[in-house]
Amino acid sequence: MKKLAVIILNWNGLALLREFLPEAARHTISPEADLIVADNGSDDGSVEWVRENFPQVGVLELGRNYGFAEGYNHAIEATGYEYTLLLNSDVMVEQGWWQPLLRFMEANPQAGGCQPKIHSYREPGMFEYAGAAGGLLDRLGYPYCRGRMASEVEADRGQYDGAPAEVAWASGAALMVRTRWYREAGGLDPKFFAHMEEIDLCLRMRAQGHPVYALTDSAVRHVGGASLAQGNPQKTYLNFRNNLLLLHKNLPRSRGKRLLFFRRLMDTAALLMFLVKGDLPNTRAVLKAHRDFRRMKRDYKEFPAVDILSILPGRHTLVPLHQLRQIIPFRRHPL
Repeated sequence: MKKLAVIILNWNGLALLREFLPEAARHTISPEADLIVADNGSDDGSVEWVRENFPQVGVLELGRNYGFAEGYNHAIEATGYEYTLLLNSDVMVEQGWWQPLLRFMEANPQAGGCQPKIHSYREPGMFEYAGAAGGLLDRLGYPYCRGRMASEVEADRGQYDGAPAEVAWASGAALMVRTRWYREAGGLDPKFFAHMEEIDLCLRMRAQGHPVYALTDSAVRHVGGASLAQGNPQKTYLNFRNNLLLLHKNLPRSRGKRLLFFRRLMDTAALLMFLVKGDLPNTRAVLKAHRDFRRMKRDYKEFPAVDILSILPGRHTLVPLHQLRQIIPFRRHPL
């Protein structure tokens, strides 16, 4: 059996498969790696297209749409390679893209996972918003990246190049995991459905002694927002709800209660901003996110003893302060 399965989760993504699968097949399939399309019950002909045009690519039909999290759990359970690389269907890869990731994992047996640099597909030379050069969490639990702070995305000038860096989370756009640690951590949380599920996974692997890393000798290009565009109320809902769930389940009970109190205040401010703009769909999305969080948090009965947020890389930053500085420039006035 080969060491690595690169798994693309697909749901009615024929257009994306037509554009990105040819390069993924060309630069992935080898004596060490298989490429597999795991299908979440598509009805757009994408499964038939893959089988007809790329018989060398494995196809795993899951039968229905499980979402990103549970879909990958089913796919990994059914395949069972030593290493698994979760690859979004809107990622463009190049020759040699996965080999540095595999070599790193083999040389570092305690590592839970790693990611390459993730560049923007549409703006070559720029980092991609959701992955960049590795993910971090600020002191309030807001995600950001090396290469992206709030809405500011950096150009890749080699500023993060060098040795692999431990990060708080690795992007699910191109995430290699040691399958054993993935399973022992419980896999991706199906309750998240989509968005931030990889952050939750990385925190749980880190709590078990398996940190994640960002490598800079490998790079891919990601479209981003292929499923839900920025500003889409469903995306707003999932981001707000899942960030609250992420903190609730991964922090000690007392610490989580204190932090979530402040986070509710911050989310109320965001809700008011949507309301002032007249954006009722996103206002409703925030309200629904908090209502569903209050219901869903009851499903989590066990909490860690260690405050993982206090030991993660990036914990000293405060993302909301950076966002405020973007809106209201702070200038020094002469005395």
